[in-house]
Amino acid sequence: MQRNVPCSAARAVVGLAAALSFASLAHAQTGAQNLAPTAQPLSPTLSQAAPPVDPSFSAYSLAQTCKQKNDNVAHGQCVGAIRGIIHGYQYGVLFLGQRTSLPANETQRVSLCLRDTPVSSIVDEFVADAGQVNDESLKHTPAEVAVLGSVHMHHSCN
Repeated sequence: MQRNVPCSAARAVVGLAAALSFASLAHAQTGAQNLAPTAQPLSPTLSQAAPPVDPSFSAYSLAQTCKQKNDNVAHGQCVGAIRGIIHGYQYGVLFLGQRTSLPANETQRVSLCLRDTPVSSIVDEFVADAGQVNDESLKHTPAEVAVLGSVHMHHSCN
């Protein structure tokens, strides 16, 4: 039975804030630096509809896959997806920090502190966090946002 705990709203906000702060920082930096002169700058607004979520890689589908601890294939897919999301995000932060001049401590604010953190504990934290959100909300949340929100909540550097 899934329950919607008041804390889940705060967790969702943390996840979205982490993803949006990195995205807005990246947008602000690339727009200011003109790193891609041929690309049209994005103009994010709150009224703009979010892109549709791929149901095969929603937070719900990833959580369901990660819950299957006794299935080696599902376990491998879960670990691979979570590692890929985290590595991609960390490389994005590293790339942004090297290519633009950021305000003091800005890179640390959006970084993850995962020294000596086993992937299995990240998976367990994600599954526990996802268990506090109703299934319908998880189906409309990209897996990347949910995983990074969970990791930022448990392993932020600030």
